[in-house]
Amino acid sequence: MSDYAQRRTVMVDTQVRPSDVTKFPIIEAMLSVPREIFVPTEKREAAYIGENVDLGGNRVVLEPRTLAKMLDALNIQKNEMVLDLGCGLGYSAAVIARMAEAVVAVEEDNLAADAQVALSEIGADNVILETGAISAGAPQHGPYDVITIQGAVENLPDGIISQLKEGGRIGCLMAEGNLGIVRIGYKINDVMNWRFAFNAGAPVLPGFEADREFVL
Repeated sequence: MSDYAQRRTVMVDTQVRPSDVTKFPIIEAMLSVPREIFVPTEKREAAYIGENVDLGGNRVVLEPRTLAKMLDALNIQKNEMVLDLGCGLGYSAAVIARMAEAVVAVEEDNLAADAQVALSEIGADNVILETGAISAGAPQHGPYDVITIQGAVENLPDGIISQLKEGGRIGCLMAEGNLGIVRIGYKINDVMNWRFAFNAGAPVLPGFEADREFVL
């Protein structure tokens, strides 16, 4: 067993399972996907620690616990199409690809090329990577059964909600003051119904900031 494979096992046994994540597809995906190739080369030693890995520019790879618990609450099925917003260097998309039928991942120019290389390296051929503004999503491939957002959100654009199927769900880390709260939103009769899942922290993604009122 390689050193990294051993670290993956420790990550799952110490960060994922103790967080009440028991669904086999999530455990299997997190044991299989080499997280170290989805972080900057100089941060590979930190790939398996229980905290967000900084990608610069207010972007992170979410800590394993946060991603696992969000996926657990979303309960993605084998026949579902998932939109993964802000996939960073592709880790979340690679994990979700092992559970879903297909993943459309959206990332900005500065990270997308490296994400494509890493996803190709592991043969994640059911991931479509779209380069562009994360907050625009990828309406051309939608609507989606599930939407995941890999960072915190102060304001969720209506354009993203419109890409979700009726009856679909969104996993969203909402930044409320100093608190980060992961909620799962269900689209029922074109209205989002949000339920509390758990607390977590991450920087607010570009394009998902609250409108700042201009005050003299």
